[in-house]
Amino acid sequence: MVDVFVRWTWMRAVLHNGWWLVTSVYLVVDAGLSPAQLVLIGSVQSAFALVLEVPAGVFADTISRKWSLVISQVLMGTAMLATGLSESFPALLATQVLWGVSWTFASGSDVALVTDELDRPEEINLVLTRAARAQLAGAATGLVLLGTLAWATRRDLTIVIAGVAMMSLAPYVAVRFTEHNFVPTRSARWSASWDTFRRGVTLVRRSRALLLIFAATFLVNGASDAAGRLTQKQLLELGLPTRPDPMVWFTGLGVLGLVVGAVVLRLVTRRISGEHAATDYTLAALVGVVAMLLFAFARDPVSGAAAVVLLNGIVTPLTRVISTIWVNARTTADVRATTHSFLAQLEYLGEIVCGVAVSAIAWLTTLPLGLTACAVLFAATAVLMRSPRDRSLARGGGHPH
Repeated sequence: MVDVFVRWTWMRAVLHNGWWLVTSVYLVVDAGLSPAQLVLIGSVQSAFALVLEVPAGVFADTISRKWSLVISQVLMGTAMLATGLSESFPALLATQVLWGVSWTFASGSDVALVTDELDRPEEINLVLTRAARAQLAGAATGLVLLGTLAWATRRDLTIVIAGVAMMSLAPYVAVRFTEHNFVPTRSARWSASWDTFRRGVTLVRRSRALLLIFAATFLVNGASDAAGRLTQKQLLELGLPTRPDPMVWFTGLGVLGLVVGAVVLRLVTRRISGEHAATDYTLAALVGVVAMLLFAFARDPVSGAAAVVLLNGIVTPLTRVISTIWVNARTTADVRATTHSFLAQLEYLGEIVCGVAVSAIAWLTTLPLGLTACAVLFAATAVLMRSPRDRSLARGGGHPH
């Protein structure tokens, strides 16, 4: 099951990241969206996902985690291919909302499924880190393959092809994934769902460690998502060459960031789940401060690109893996997907609140000042994770009873 899971993680990353590379350029160059529209899409998308995240997690905990992933693949593929058939802002907003909803059925379900099927708590952190490295490798492959395809053909055609391929992963999940260690709830569905939700809330409320990582996730994800949606716009304004095609430069930049991320994760594999987790998270946040300030006030595309590599190669992979492992170690099997859905909700909430704030700042002032606001969010995260009381939580002081 572990090999199947890692292989699927790789394939999904190939299609998702390659698709997003092409789509991010498509939204700016072909659809001509403004910075405010780009961030607004992320905020609206997150609002819908925020509402559906916990119901999707409860579905996975009460009915099936495997079939939750199948649903996710179908919705994700549909949203992806529909993006390539749309150019107006309302239509693109709708496709991106559907794409965000598709992830609510996957977030938490994948980690919960592999954790239960492996049934070896002492090994799951290594498996999750291995899957994270596979995701980075798949993302790099996707950037090269789909970026090259978009350069050789058309961006909209490549987007549609990626969507069809993503949808084809649904039968793979249905056939190859097992679900032997999960017992669906056989009592009344609504009653069981409410009980699962209530137990998940109780678990989180009693764990200061979970509350800490939820708060950090809110800040970090809000800053990262807002900055990520402004990357192409900022680099093009800094003078990134448009010949032979901006896809070539964005592909190379994306691959470089993923290579750095894979190296970083390999170096810290055995320390990010232990007592160094909070320290590593703090360091990643501080790197985020440096990256955002460098990106905001860059005078040329080279320094701007270096900032993007720091963000995508260190900040994003480290904080994401640490938060996933942190939550997974502090939850129980019966509410595992639900608890991970709570984490995803904080991600979406951060995208909404921080995204709207950054968008407003960029619109009312300048794009560099909007990116500076992202740096402030990273700085607040570093302070939060290094407060004296919270340092003890990394050593288990905040585990739920």
